[in-house]
Amino acid sequence: MTTQERLAHTIHSTEHVRLSEQIRLAFMLSLPAILSNLNNIVMDYIDTAMVGSLGANATASIGLIATSTWMMGGVCSAVSSGFSVQVAHLFGAKKKKEANDVLRQAFTAALIFGSFLMIVGISISRQLPIWLGGNADIVEDAGIYFLVFVCSMPLMMVYMLLVGMLRCSGDMKLPSILSVIICAFDVVFNFFFIFPTREISLLGWQFTCPGLGLGVLGAALGTCTAWHLGALYLIYHMCRKSKELRLDFKGKLLPENRVLKKALMIGSPIGLERIISCAAQITSTVIVAPLGTVAIAANAMGITIESLCYMPGYGIGEAATTLIGQSLGAQRHDLIHKFAFIALGMGVAIMSLLAIVMYITVPDLMSLMTPDIDVQQLTTRVLRIEAFAEPMFATSIICYSIFVGMGDTLLPSIIQLGSIWLIRIPFAALVASQWGLTGVWIAMASELCVRGVVMLIRMIKKTKKGLPSPP
Repeated sequence: MTTQERLAHTIHSTEHVRLSEQIRLAFMLSLPAILSNLNNIVMDYIDTAMVGSLGANATASIGLIATSTWMMGGVCSAVSSGFSVQVAHLFGAKKKKEANDVLRQAFTAALIFGSFLMIVGISISRQLPIWLGGNADIVEDAGIYFLVFVCSMPLMMVYMLLVGMLRCSGDMKLPSILSVIICAFDVVFNFFFIFPTREISLLGWQFTCPGLGLGVLGAALGTCTAWHLGALYLIYHMCRKSKELRLDFKGKLLPENRVLKKALMIGSPIGLERIISCAAQITSTVIVAPLGTVAIAANAMGITIESLCYMPGYGIGEAATTLIGQSLGAQRHDLIHKFAFIALGMGVAIMSLLAIVMYITVPDLMSLMTPDIDVQQLTTRVLRIEAFAEPMFATSIICYSIFVGMGDTLLPSIIQLGSIWLIRIPFAALVASQWGLTGVWIAMASELCVRGVVMLIRMIKKTKKGLPSPP
């Protein structure tokens, strides 16, 4: 029995489902999503390590605009959630034809929205690094990296949408396998695009390895090319091979009012939250930028390494969204409560364990990421502070994903925004001049703990109540 079949059987079973079976199902859905998210982190590590070998300026140029690329990615994720959560509800209600209609209409919406983001991104690509306070020696590379990234937005939006659709239908396997393949392509493309033609010694053999020597531009081209290949394969798969969820063009292509209304109701709070959250991260970047190139590079490195801890939480959150969404569609309120706490327990346990591992191993990781000793030491210091906040960060991630599965996104998004803008940013701005980057990360760790507590209280209250039908 496949994971999709097991999920459908559990959701629609009229018999009592044992707790062990619920835990097993949650684990089976979470594991591929965790591996997929970890693989995305491996890609970030590869890019950072390859670019980091070129020096602190190259690392800082990418780090400067990282929050801006995350903002665009976050908006794409919100659009995907607006449509894919509907598919989870429809699968739970055994309305697969309607789910395929939503997929078709969402595909068109994704192409249109991705093209819009591309146009906006191109128009600001030259000025953005300057607005963010970058030094003259990094703004050109930062602008080039951002330009290449935004030109990939239409296909990247399609990729995120189709992955979200597959996961909400219960298929976590294909997105995970595809992410590994994309990572492999990323390594290959970066290897040839970033570095110039050079002599390489391997097992005693000397040979000439061709390369374009494009540096930061090569990193952007390599990564985006890998994602494009993944998007094209997903389109082929959904059109020709997918059984449960099929992309065809025989019905309406533009979103119907009811579909668009639901997508806006679910996705708009998420999108607004991502935009304002990333605006807060951009504000943090502006706070960090005057601290110097070492601080910018250490901040970027720290965010990349910390993601090793929190990306598994997002993987479990994706599984929780699927479990909660399909349970709600099937009107199984008893399963919603159980799956919520199973996912929460798994997320806190895994992220706490990884926080301990990060605390111990971060000096060794940093020695692999960059040869700059100052960047190594500063990154180690801030990550060991952040490690103490990871359990409550896990709580906020999983709780938010549970709310997304319910279609309840407005108040949780407000909670996240209030926490970031009322606690993290003022605290960071207050202490940055005296404590430097260490103070900025203390502010972030404190805010994550507060946010986790508030989200947990609301999740407990929400899952105890009788829940409405899917929105």
